[in-house]
Amino acid sequence: MALGRAWSVAVAGVEGQVVEIEADIGRGLPSVKMVGLPDTALQESRDRVRAAVSNSGGKWPDSKVVLALSPATLPKVGSVYDVGLACAVLNAADVVPSEALARTVLIGELALDGRLRPVRGVLPAVLTAKNHGWSRIVVPTATMAEAALVDGIGIYGAETLAELVLWLQGDGPLERPDARAAPPRTVRGDLSEVVGQHEARRAIEVAAAGAHHLMLTGPPGIGKTMLAQRLPGILPALSEQHALEVTAIHSVAGTLTADRPLVTEPPFIAPHHTASVSSLIGGGTGMAKPGAVSRAHRGILFLDEVAEMGTKTLEALRTPLEDGEVRIARRDGVARYPARFQLILAANPCPCAPARDADCVCAPTVRRRYLGRLSGPLLDRVDLRVRMESVATGALMSETGENTEDVRTRVADARNAAAARWDEFGWATNAEVPGPALRQKFRLPASALKPVEWALRKGAITARGADRALRVAWSICDLEGASTPTDVHVAAALGFRDQGVA
Repeated sequence: MALGRAWSVAVAGVEGQVVEIEADIGRGLPSVKMVGLPDTALQESRDRVRAAVSNSGGKWPDSKVVLALSPATLPKVGSVYDVGLACAVLNAADVVPSEALARTVLIGELALDGRLRPVRGVLPAVLTAKNHGWSRIVVPTATMAEAALVDGIGIYGAETLAELVLWLQGDGPLERPDARAAPPRTVRGDLSEVVGQHEARRAIEVAAAGAHHLMLTGPPGIGKTMLAQRLPGILPALSEQHALEVTAIHSVAGTLTADRPLVTEPPFIAPHHTASVSSLIGGGTGMAKPGAVSRAHRGILFLDEVAEMGTKTLEALRTPLEDGEVRIARRDGVARYPARFQLILAANPCPCAPARDADCVCAPTVRRRYLGRLSGPLLDRVDLRVRMESVATGALMSETGENTEDVRTRVADARNAAAARWDEFGWATNAEVPGPALRQKFRLPASALKPVEWALRKGAITARGADRALRVAWSICDLEGASTPTDVHVAAALGFRDQGVA
């Protein structure tokens, strides 16, 4: 009877836990039994691992093999444990020394010929190994650039199981990551291409300065989508901490590419208007995968033709808008994904959507029903609402708007001012500041609050709307380089909320 051990990492959501893999070679007919709540993909790894060991020049034990993954109560999902399982068996067979495995975490899927295939969730797995004090980790070579984003732990890449076994035996090297270079910024079109629409351009700038939610309404072809697509260009690059947060989510979602392993720009996610609740919020069988709201974390979630989306789908946005995260319970546990995104909505005013509002043939009830899918509670969470009108011919043919670079500079200055103001409290943007802090700790002078008090007495805004108007006022103030919002800034913020969506 022989016992071998290896270690890997289980990733649930963007959080991980180190898993101990034990292999027992005992008496009995040749068979492989696996325990520790494995899912179907992991159960099938018995055949993958056995074939990979045999095709890599090793010998699979001709007796009963029991594989145990601990903690036993933690559901194990996917093929990430293949390499650890193979090395645990080889350790039990005295092929791989225990000393080498005792300080190494192993991650990767095995092909039948022994090649290491890439898996999802490498970045959160490496972060988990580092946080638990492990000194080195082995990953498939294809994911080594992603693993190398984490400092303070040795990263090694293996192409094949045979190569890994030689390294563990001390007879050969493994590949190490190269120094990473910052990827170039993605160009999505320049803001100068959007002519006219001065109010909408101003709203985009204010939204970028404070990470506020925005809704654009107007006839088709007027520039709603064009404006939204240029919003990422005026946003500052992600900080190192935020870049790792976003990259971890995209790693779990499987959307990272080898040439851009680190997400350095705010993501721009634009699901189709037929998207389901699961695709928007996250879901799937077993352990839930991240949805569009999580892939848009620290970036933009753009919902075009939002009036065509289902009411149930739209209402599912309310919780992540408030909490900044989603919690999805599935068979294999509860997955928690961050979802602090900037929501941009675009919609036509009615189903027929003529170029001129006077040419509309929709009945009043049809117009109300069309935008009625956006409930009051959801719209109350949208800070800025802009009704866009048709552009005059002269402006369309001759006018040139301000370019992206100039606007990005102003936005960066405004964000830096907000970050310096809220830094000691842990808030990065004006949109993150809680209402009580705005009304008490950072209460504005009575003269500046008069427009909000008047709107509250009139019933034009809710208490939540008042807090959001104050956040927007701070963003307008930051863009103008002022130190404290005045009644002019507050009135301008209320003006953006007062516009109807129809």
